[in-house]
Amino acid sequence: MQSDCSQEIKELAKALLNVQRQLQPASKDATNPFTKSKYATLNSVMAASRDVLLENGIWLCQYPVPVETEGCIGLATKLTHVESGQWQSSLAVVPLPKADPQGMGSALTYARRYALTAMLGMVTEDDDGEAASGRKGSSSRQPSPRRQAGNRQEPASAHRHETDDLPALDGVTYQRMASQDGRECIVASGNTQPKKEILSGLGFRWNAQRKCWWKYADAV
Repeated sequence: MQSDCSQEIKELAKALLNVQRQLQPASKDATNPFTKSKYATLNSVMAASRDVLLENGIWLCQYPVPVETEGCIGLATKLTHVESGQWQSSLAVVPLPKADPQGMGSALTYARRYALTAMLGMVTEDDDGEAASGRKGSSSRQPSPRRQAGNRQEPASAHRHETDDLPALDGVTYQRMASQDGRECIVASGNTQPKKEILSGLGFRWNAQRKCWWKYADAV
């Protein structure tokens, strides 16, 4: 059986103890459009932990590994104390949402944030608390303003390209959001049923639970 740590971990444990003393909660900087729940993205988790790990001489390495479970991919997370060479690792096995590069990317992103928070004992907090304390994570992603036919607001210029190619449909609102797997998606809501054939042709899919049409922003 392959070991998940070096023979000695005393120096590594000391460094990780300091890491846990210094770690701040990762802010929940995105919202799942389907469950309406907030979560911390990989960017938020990395922003909260990267500097603390570096300051304590810990090298973080995460990389995909093959696994025997069909339809799944493995992710190895390894923490190495640079000065002593002592290390500790873990293996996460996650299912692939679909067997293509995008599916692999989504699964790895999902696994990376959960594996890292578990190994470091990290917790998350609402970004409302961050705003109240005057702090704002550099990786926070905000939904763009809604784009509505007739009387509509234009999204911020940095995000206009994600909805500019979509036709203006009467009574339909487009909104850019972050999905739970970390990918950007576009949600079409409002009076969508009369336009369902158009939306379907544009690549949108119907979510019966949330009563909305959605698609990934980078979907062709």
